[in-house]
Amino acid sequence: MKNFRHQNRPRKNSLVIGRQAVMKALQTGQALDRIYLDTKVIGSQVNEIKKMALQNAIPVNYVPVAKLNAFNITNHEGCVAQIAKVQYINLQDIISFVIEKGETPLFLILDGITDIRNIGGIARTAYCMGVQAIIIPDKGIGALNEDAILTSAGALEKIPVCRVSSLLKTIDELHLNGIKVYASEMKAAKSIIEVDFTEPCALVIGSEEKGIYPALLKACDEKIKIPMSGDFESLNVSVATGIILFEAMKQRQSL
Repeated sequence: MKNFRHQNRPRKNSLVIGRQAVMKALQTGQALDRIYLDTKVIGSQVNEIKKMALQNAIPVNYVPVAKLNAFNITNHEGCVAQIAKVQYINLQDIISFVIEKGETPLFLILDGITDIRNIGGIARTAYCMGVQAIIIPDKGIGALNEDAILTSAGALEKIPVCRVSSLLKTIDELHLNGIKVYASEMKAAKSIIEVDFTEPCALVIGSEEKGIYPALLKACDEKIKIPMSGDFESLNVSVATGIILFEAMKQRQSL
C-alpha cells in the first residue's frame, strides 16, 4: 500500500471531518476545495454527499483509508473535506458584474495545469494585467491551497475564480455572452499581435506537457501563438501567459 505519511498534509483547522459535518458544510454553502472519500465507504449519506458535491462542482477524490489516516485525524468515517482558501464565484455572475461595470470581459481559462507554482504565478500576472476572472475545471487542476496562494503573492485571494464542471460547456456559455475564446497553441498560424484583444475575450492556457485538451481546442474560436526568434520547444506556461496578457493589456490601455 502506498505510504502517505511523508506527504504534505493540510492543517486540521482547514478540514471538515466526518460525514455529518461534511453534509452540513455542503447544506450551508461553505466553500470547499475538495472532498476525500474512502474508496470502501457506502450508504445513503455518502450518496447524498456525492450528489451535492456534483451540484456544486466540488471535486471528490476517492482514496484509500491510509490517505485519510495520514491527515492525523480520528473519527473521519471515511469522509473528509478540505475548506477552500479561495471563494469561488459563479461564471454568469462575474460576466454580468463585469459588463454592468462597463468593462470589457477578459477571462483566463486554465486547462490541466497541476503545478501550483505555475498556477500561483499565472494568477499573480493575471491580476496585474487586468484579467477579471480565472476559470478552472473541478478536476485535473492543482489545488488552490495555501502554497498556491503564497506563490501568487495573495493574488488568488483578490481575483475572482470560477470553478466549473465542464470547460466545454463554459466555452458555450462564454459564446452565448458574446465572448470570443482564444487558445494558446505554439503551432498556431496567427500571432498574438494580430489578435484584437480589445473585444470581449477569454484565453485558454494548457499544460506544458499535454497542451490544451483536443476537444476544448476545437471548441475555441481561434488558435494563437507567441512569436519567437529562437528555435525552442516552448515557454514556461506562466511566462507564456504573462506575454499574451501583456499584449492584451497594452492594446486595451492604448484605447
